[in-house]
Amino acid sequence: MSTERAGKPDELAVVVVTYSPGECLAAFLDSLPAAASHPPRVLLCDNGSVDGAPQAALARDRVELLPTGGNLGYGRAANLGVRATDADWVLVSNPDVVLAPGSLDALLAAARRWPRAGAIGPLIRTPAGEVYPSARTLPSLGRGIGHALCGWWWPSNPWSASYRSDAAAPTERTAGWLSGSCLLIRRAAFDSVGGFDPRYFMYFEDVDFGDRLGQAGWLSVYAPSAQVLHTGSHATASREDEMNAEHHHSAYRYLSGKYPGWRLAPVRWALRLGLEGRLWLSRRVAQVSGGARYQRERAHAGQQAGSGRRGGEEKVIGE
Repeated sequence: MSTERAGKPDELAVVVVTYSPGECLAAFLDSLPAAASHPPRVLLCDNGSVDGAPQAALARDRVELLPTGGNLGYGRAANLGVRATDADWVLVSNPDVVLAPGSLDALLAAARRWPRAGAIGPLIRTPAGEVYPSARTLPSLGRGIGHALCGWWWPSNPWSASYRSDAAAPTERTAGWLSGSCLLIRRAAFDSVGGFDPRYFMYFEDVDFGDRLGQAGWLSVYAPSAQVLHTGSHATASREDEMNAEHHHSAYRYLSGKYPGWRLAPVRWALRLGLEGRLWLSRRVAQVSGGARYQRERAHAGQQAGSGRRGGEEKVIGE
């Protein structure tokens, strides 16, 4: 597929990383027309789907397919997609997202209000209707330890609350990083930091991206005027143990990189030991692998049971 495009660059392109996305890809594409005033070009960066869903989507207007050649991971595939466009702004998204009407227009409007914004993130809701804490502070060693140790049994602990910014009202503001599940990225900012770090196969690539944007002088902006629904974990539900391990390994890669050099080797050893211990425990205790999300869903399920309603649980690995 040629990446050469004549004329004025598009204002917006959409890059979707797919890996056997099933029916959720069609739901995402169905939501696009009402989300934007002008239909964007959509590039499906496919990491080796075997369900035929990305190929079937080619019957739609302005949808293109870019096979990556294998399962490269989320960040590397997203990088290929962004670099295959010439748009000023690129929405990088999971396929298991449904965009609310006007949401892409709202993200672009927020971008115009923040000339130093390198990334803009929408308000993300779960299938249960909860607001997912998608605009967070950058994890520090203290917050990381407190969140990892206490988040699974004490959801309101101060370390998790500080990390997730739960106390912050859903108002437009800056954040340390934004969820990569649905993220509008300024092309100039993306190019200035080299995109997502390809060392992260899955998880923490968005944390690292937000961190490097900030170091380069760009802002990560949370814009709750734009809303999306994230159904969650479409491609990882059948590989829970593998993805749980990947989450912990990515956490170590990110946090250990903050403590380089031989003098700080004991800190890195302690991090590795602690995360390996948590991984071991998470394989044996569901509350640990589910994190604070597990506790919130239990509370929500209890409320539904009390009102005579039933609802499904979404399990997000290693929140």
